[in-house]
Amino acid sequence: MQATPRTLPPAGRLLAAAAIAAAVAPLSGCATGPERNPADPLEPLNRATWRFNDALDRTVAKPVARGYNKVVPSPIRTGVSNFFSNLGDVTVAFNDFAQGRFKDGMSDVTRFAVNSTFGVLGLFDVAGKSGIQKHDQDFGLTLGHYGVPTGPYLVLPLFGPSTFRDAAGTGVDQYIAPANQMDPAWRNSLWGVNFVSARARYLDATNLLEQAALDKYLFVRDAWLAQRQSKLDEGKQQDLPDYDADQGGGSGGASGGGGGAGSGANAGAGQSAPNAQGK
Repeated sequence: MQATPRTLPPAGRLLAAAAIAAAVAPLSGCATGPERNPADPLEPLNRATWRFNDALDRTVAKPVARGYNKVVPSPIRTGVSNFFSNLGDVTVAFNDFAQGRFKDGMSDVTRFAVNSTFGVLGLFDVAGKSGIQKHDQDFGLTLGHYGVPTGPYLVLPLFGPSTFRDAAGTGVDQYIAPANQMDPAWRNSLWGVNFVSARARYLDATNLLEQAALDKYLFVRDAWLAQRQSKLDEGKQQDLPDYDADQGGGSGGASGGGGGAGSGANAGAGQSAPNAQGK
């Protein structure tokens, strides 16, 4: 399981994105063939990065996450997860408003205000228990909302699944994230705790993935792209055919999401799984 892009510091993300952008130019023509996914023209490079991430995850991230689950009591782990989820609502609300989703934006602003006060800095999800809905948006989805294409699928070192559009959008999310406005020592400490907390939550899911998937790279890629497309299409309404027009000949159109790339049989699986949101 790879870390979602939104869990990582902005400087590292931008450096990694820049390094990969420089590396992909000479490789962009080598991922061809009848079985290639058009959304993943950089598959040879992405697979190499995937193997690096997977090795790092198995030797470092998973052991640390297992130790965290073993040592830290469940109520404290839940509080830590709630705390970072509450901070994430700031970025989510920003992207809600940027997309014109004003109702969702007000809901997420209310969540942040309620949980930051009555929930003791977000350690308790009082807003969720009160029925205030939580959403999941990021600037990559905001760019897609306005028609910016995804660009190729991209596996970033340490950060995991992304696309050119999502990798660029993460810089904006990180800029407005509350943790990144803090002193670097506090920011880096928070990032480290958030990373371990997030990885620990997905231990069971990644164990299942290792047992079920014949090709983990393809499974995660297709599921992640399908999930991103599903999030981009969320809230868009489809027009039903007008069966009364001309006595049954009418047809209606479906409003599609701009900029989405790829689809897989496993919609709803993959990230955000590791911001983003989106992510």
